[in-house]
Amino acid sequence: MQRRKEVQEQRLAERSLEKGLIVVNTGNGKGKTTAALGMVLRSLGHGYKVAIVQFIKGAWEPAEKAAFSHWGEQLEFHAMGEGFTWETQDRDRDIQKAQEAWNTALTYIRNPEFRLVLLDEVNIALKLGYLAVEDVLAGLEQKPEDSHVILTGRGAPAALIERADLVTEMTLVKHPFKEQGIKAQPGIEF
Repeated sequence: MQRRKEVQEQRLAERSLEKGLIVVNTGNGKGKTTAALGMVLRSLGHGYKVAIVQFIKGAWEPAEKAAFSHWGEQLEFHAMGEGFTWETQDRDRDIQKAQEAWNTALTYIRNPEFRLVLLDEVNIALKLGYLAVEDVLAGLEQKPEDSHVILTGRGAPAALIERADLVTEMTLVKHPFKEQGIKAQPGIEF
């Protein structure tokens, strides 16, 4: 254990760089948004200003919005979507709502007061063609050096994965909805 401690201390000493990260949580498994919300909570605990912009979600009132409402001006929360196209049956409006959410997100990405910006389900908006990956990548280049941006959702495009500093892919092993016919439940899925 002493040798292990020495190795770990040396590794820490060699890694002195600090920079704002681009984080991607993707994959077919559960937990992409939940993991991102953990980082949001951690950032709020450090006293940082945080913005959350939810793409797609918004047709319902997300429980996390209520939970985070106590943070006041330290947190900006925008649930801006109206659901998936199969629910809305209006692709043009879905594209418009995604663009509105992206424009809102850009104001926070560019703002040096916000240390963390969460773009929840933006990967879905990219996958469905509601947003252009080139526009999102260009927007990410406008973030201040020390701020972090988290992008969640299935199907993250290869160009976004390539640009990101940290990518986690959630793998589905077993899910109660699929295997057992158990519906989505409050506190677990929403």
